Amino acid sequence: MHIHRDTFKTDKSIAERYYQLGKNLSDCVATYVWIDGTGEHLRCKSRTISTYPKSVEELPEWNFDGSSTGQATGANSDVFLKPVAMYRDPFRMGNCLLVMCETYDNTGRPHATNHRYKCAKVMSKAKTLKPWFGMEQEYTMLDADGQVFGWPKHGFPGPQGPYYCGVGPQKVFARDIVEAHYSACLYAGIQISGTNAETMPGQWEYQVGPCEGIEMGDQLCMSRFILHRVAEDFGVTITLDPKPIPGDWNGAGCHTNFSTEEMRQDGGYKAIEAAIARLEKAHQTHIGYYDPQGGRDNERRLTGQHETASINEFSAGVASRAVSIRIPAQTFKDQKGYFEDRRPSSNCDPYAVTGAIIRTCCLNERRLSRCYGSSSEEFIEVTKELSISPKTEATAVTSKHEDNASSCGTQ
Repeated sequence: MHIHRDTFKTDKSIAERYYQLGKNLSDCVATYVWIDGTGEHLRCKSRTISTYPKSVEELPEWNFDGSSTGQATGANSDVFLKPVAMYRDPFRMGNCLLVMCETYDNTGRPHATNHRYKCAKVMSKAKTLKPWFGMEQEYTMLDADGQVFGWPKHGFPGPQGPYYCGVGPQKVFARDIVEAHYSACLYAGIQISGTNAETMPGQWEYQVGPCEGIEMGDQLCMSRFILHRVAEDFGVTITLDPKPIPGDWNGAGCHTNFSTEEMRQDGGYKAIEAAIARLEKAHQTHIGYYDPQGGRDNERRLTGQHETASINEFSAGVASRAVSIRIPAQTFKDQKGYFEDRRPSSNCDPYAVTGAIIRTCCLNERRLSRCYGSSSEEFIEVTKELSISPKTEATAVTSKHEDNASSCGTQ
């Protein structure tokens, strides 16, 4: 029996009446947001707080059922939420907040999926270097049937070419969702810096940054949450799959722009070259950090085609988009600025990505725990074990990869 899709739609105009009620209330509704056991998807739940918090430290810790998010077993399921950043809520408005949270097990230790905890420590060590990040989040819209939004139901659109930064109904689709997301992020206090239609029709990109240190991961995660919530209101699904459509179509990345204060000053190009040299030595290691599956997701995307470099080879170049690391033409001209790491996937954990970049480029660490290559399958199994174990990632993963350190870019 075929059920018409309208059966699953609600009337948003009715809901708007009730949203208006909250604008003049003194109570604060705080929506707690966290990354679940996939390392990619976000979860949320809301609570009423009688006093509006002056800082994130005033927000109470909370908990959730980790057995329903892939982060605990049913026999020991409580996982704790620690608020770490708060933003104005563009959906309820008024005194309401969106709250980014870290996850902790019931012994008080950071959960295995909590990569922010270690990233914050790394950023603290490099604080005097004033590291700036800007991340370019690509994503694809899907309709109610799971097909790319705007594509013909039986067939494919015309080949890539006219869609990138396009204008017109035959070139871009659902711009209203993009604009709504942009406005919602600005209202929330996210440092969203731009947006554009991407090369594949139905695919878009927005940029967040520059953000310093740990704020990059916090803001990108919350911007993703806002994107999913906006799309929900329009009845559209957002996917961060790095290669949503196989074949002759561009994949989706989360290109990461990076600089330190030294790189941004006159003569900073030498520091940029030194950082890129360190990244070359740690190529396999970083691939292991650049998607939630230890490199498996990027295997479908980093093929050496469609504006990517091969996952198996490191490369760098000025103004080239077919390399691992792109040096912008302006950076080369000015001999200072930033560089772009084009390897992170669209569904990457921004804390894992930015933390790895700092550890390699700024702290010159010789051994990182992850590695892409012969041990990628092992990494997946370890991650699954950790999602229901009180062990920390650094302890368990390092022990399993220690024998492969020489192939993982130790310096």
